[in-house]
Amino acid sequence: MMIIRTPFRVSFFGGGTDYSEYFSEYGGSVLSTTIDKYCYLSMRRLPPVFEYKNQLTYSKIERFNHPSEVEHPLVRAALQYIPTQRIQIAYDADLPACSGVGSSSSFAVGLLQGLHALRKEFPDRMTLAKEAIHLERELCAEAGGVQDQIAAAFGGFNRIDLSADGYTVKPVQISEDRAALLQSRLMLVFTGFTHFSGEISKEQKRNIPATLDRLHEMKSLVDSAERILISGDIDDFGRLLHYSWQCKQTLSNSISNEYIDNIYDVAIKNGALGGKILGAGGGGFMLLYADPEKQENIKKALGELRSIPFCFEYSGTTLLYEGGLT
Repeated sequence: MMIIRTPFRVSFFGGGTDYSEYFSEYGGSVLSTTIDKYCYLSMRRLPPVFEYKNQLTYSKIERFNHPSEVEHPLVRAALQYIPTQRIQIAYDADLPACSGVGSSSSFAVGLLQGLHALRKEFPDRMTLAKEAIHLERELCAEAGGVQDQIAAAFGGFNRIDLSADGYTVKPVQISEDRAALLQSRLMLVFTGFTHFSGEISKEQKRNIPATLDRLHEMKSLVDSAERILISGDIDDFGRLLHYSWQCKQTLSNSISNEYIDNIYDVAIKNGALGGKILGAGGGGFMLLYADPEKQENIKKALGELRSIPFCFEYSGTTLLYEGGLT
């Protein structure tokens, strides 16, 4: 039996500049952190007494003899990329799929780590990230950026710089007290519905030529946010989130809607300084920045919407347990 734990992420600034169509020409930058909410994969060799050779359990159960028979596109591609037979895979998670926290990419990173480990292979974090990007963006032809896979593989609070020559991961140099101060001002609110980011990402990608100036500006906000974290007024981080959210909404008409706008407006009226929808947009989790003294009022004003406590985490994808494999 093998258990792999891979964190989800919260992206603060630079989203959209991690699309290869942008960063390969102009360079991209993002600022993000992983959080103590994870997806878990358990794997084991399936005993040869069953009529089927493999089993996959997620929101459904798939039993199959060949990877080409798998309905789940990411697992199908992964098992063709790293051929594996007689395997049982089970997925579980702390947060819903399609909710803006990079769950698909975390799943891809964890799955690849587990399949490699079954072969007694232990690639470094950048290799796992690049393989997950290849799996999602090329083999599965899913639209989107590359920051999620890197964040999930490395873990931690990082600035990620992107170019045609490769990716650089640089931990943000702030004290534990400073990180705790920021964390105390962040709220994660579930909008009540999930979203499928593919179509939004495709629209955003199509719009890159028309939104270049805005993307350049959003990339520059990563520098501003990093300076604030290191030595500025921490509340300016929240104000910058507000400005970045205004910028992000211009990249695609599908990123926000009347329902999301209303949630955000209620939060701002009750004391939040800023925030944003996580991921491609259209639903999922909203990140809010507010003084701890005002957070209870915000929760009450948002009614039945759930606020999820979280902490920053620094471990990245981790092989928690390995034993009894043959």
